[in-house]
Amino acid sequence: MPDFLEKRIISRLQGDLPLTLTPYADLALELGMGEAELMAKISELREKGLLRRIGAVLNHHNVGFSANAMGAWQVPPERAQEVGRQMAAFPAASHVYERPTYPDWRYNLFTMLHARNRAEVEKIAGEISRQTGINDYLLLYSTREFKKVSMNYF
Repeated sequence: MPDFLEKRIISRLQGDLPLTLTPYADLALELGMGEAELMAKISELREKGLLRRIGAVLNHHNVGFSANAMGAWQVPPERAQEVGRQMAAFPAASHVYERPTYPDWRYNLFTMLHARNRAEVEKIAGEISRQTGINDYLLLYSTREFKKVSMNYF
């Protein structure tokens, strides 16, 4: 379990980093420590397995990626790991998940695909299909977004 300082750091890293030339120095100042100390604590959090990565989230609509679809793929279970890795190599796939199948839902791999328009999404899905040999898939297009936030743990 993280200590008080680790929780403060994690809590602050969950939000937006300062949009400055020195975001970690500014963050350290905000947390009442030096930048080197903050960077050392972040490294410790990674070593302990409490922090996996720090990433930037691009607002895809603002940069022209207005089409997105969840690809639902029927992949033989013995090929799921191999095919999942192939799918994950596509830059347009932001997420690739394996989930269980059910009697009325046979799809077990899911890709979130992003592109400028539906035609591009379909072209990308077609290329994924061609490269993996998986031909049984659906593209489920988003129609409305109800919630999209990063998780806050502390």
